[in-house]
Amino acid sequence: MCRIAGALSPSLQKQELDVIVNKMCFVQKHGGPDGNGTYSNPAFNGVLGHCRLSIIDLSDAGQQPMSYSHRDNNYTITYNGEIYNYQELKKSLKNYGYAFSSNSDTEMIMAAYDKWGENAFELFSGMFAFALLDHSKNELILARDVSGIKPLYYANTTQLFAFASEVRALKQVPQLNNENPDWQVHFMAYGHLPEPVTTLKEVTPLAKGSYLVYDIARGRTTTSTFDRLSYLEKTDSHKQAIELIKQKFSQAIERHLVSDAPLGVFLSGGLDSSVIAMLAAKQTTLSTVSLHFENSLYSEKKYQDELVKQLSCEHHSFLLTEENFHQSLPGIIKAMDLPCCDGINTWYISRFAKESGLKTVLSGIGGDELFGGYPSFSRIKMASLLAKMPGKLLRASSKGQSKRFRRLCYLSINGAVGKYLFLRGHFIPSDIAAHLGMDEAAVWQILEETPLVPGIDYLSYGNQASWLETNLYMQNQLLRDADVMSMAHGLEIRVPFLDKEFLKTVFAISSNIKYQGKNSKQLLVDAFGHQLPASIWNRPKMGFSFPFTEWFANSRYAATGNREVDAAFIQFKEGKLHWSHFFTLMLLASHNNE
Repeated sequence: MCRIAGALSPSLQKQELDVIVNKMCFVQKHGGPDGNGTYSNPAFNGVLGHCRLSIIDLSDAGQQPMSYSHRDNNYTITYNGEIYNYQELKKSLKNYGYAFSSNSDTEMIMAAYDKWGENAFELFSGMFAFALLDHSKNELILARDVSGIKPLYYANTTQLFAFASEVRALKQVPQLNNENPDWQVHFMAYGHLPEPVTTLKEVTPLAKGSYLVYDIARGRTTTSTFDRLSYLEKTDSHKQAIELIKQKFSQAIERHLVSDAPLGVFLSGGLDSSVIAMLAAKQTTLSTVSLHFENSLYSEKKYQDELVKQLSCEHHSFLLTEENFHQSLPGIIKAMDLPCCDGINTWYISRFAKESGLKTVLSGIGGDELFGGYPSFSRIKMASLLAKMPGKLLRASSKGQSKRFRRLCYLSINGAVGKYLFLRGHFIPSDIAAHLGMDEAAVWQILEETPLVPGIDYLSYGNQASWLETNLYMQNQLLRDADVMSMAHGLEIRVPFLDKEFLKTVFAISSNIKYQGKNSKQLLVDAFGHQLPASIWNRPKMGFSFPFTEWFANSRYAATGNREVDAAFIQFKEGKLHWSHFFTLMLLASHNNE
């Protein structure tokens, strides 16, 4: 797990590119505290950069950028991620005559590309974002894993092609430091920036499950998909579904335990993290990390302690206080790459994991999205029916008094975007226009045009909700927060629920089986509940939440001096504005004051 960067140009001098890439690496060094390096070659007039967080092969042999040769073919790579099946692929490649000088998965990527070309990417089980220089073809290839767990941003202008793990790195490039005029509209609507939106006009993320080929001589790019996940319901036996989940998730956990550095599990006390900890403890000596609070309304300590007793693991439990929150809030905001109304919780648990001596941790992200753990799963049918109302009537709802009723207006946007914003949206277009001083029609146009998403009406209601939560909420908020907030502390987060083979298994289960039952995520309970204390799964869902309402209300930092934000702060303290909506306005003001 690392941070990567690079810049190639037909017109800029090597010295200029060196300066650019070194600046890009410097602002990302928190994600690669164990080493750094650059690679340049006059033949392609470019520089590749790397900041290293050592997880697999801790020796100097794992340093990057790394080069590899096979016969007459030469490659150089800068890579962020983990390929969990790299040993199996290495074994296959050795049978074809490939040799390796390190124990890393990095070398394997280049050898696999030499053997199978872009078809190799589909063989990788893991999370990855890399830039691979093919010297013989004079091409640079960018690739990103099928779930988009690891970020990768790029820009292609007449002057240069550049890429990085974080948008703030590309902001260091003078030619790219042009603000996207629409990002604030998306941020107020979503509470995050939905891909492909970023804060910079020329910068876009590489789509998940895809690769980009940059023709260095011509300065042209082509993008292709190498892997795609889809909901093809095949498994219609409840018994078979349970057995498949048991088998495939146990295998996923085993893959995710591959590490040469200290590894642990985030243990919230909920079902998802408890299943992961229970399965991991069967395969390795386990460390777990938890947060708890003095206020019992938010603390899950009693559930954490109950499971820890059963697992007999090395447990690290941290009390998070309001004083900690006030001290850390400025640093948390600074750690964000792209603005998001979430991620504070991940920043803290990552900090405590690092303080516990861990370098990589397993997280329960994905369990709710796959098995129906959110309210959207029970509301999606209603949303679909309401969306059939006349568009003019739906838009007129924005004039109502109730916040929930006013959000009906979003259903006038056809398809998945309208449903998502109805279910999870923050501010409605009239409020966004008023806050940003824009024409409301312009706000509607921006939200209707981007992001462009496929139609999902052919899916069952349960799978529609799963698609929305996976591709919009988890993709743009949870995974992005997990990456940037953990890497702020030089920590790697792994997400076994997003193991590719496990995802394919779950997506193939019939909706009538997957989302039914007495308890939330009943199918997961049926598979593993008998191995856990009943109190873990037979209780109301709490989520990974903090007493933010109380803490923000007492925050001196929240009083920004910005007139509109201070007015919103008063509304928030009077209970008229949710803390996450206030935080959204606070982040907008913070960005505009930079």
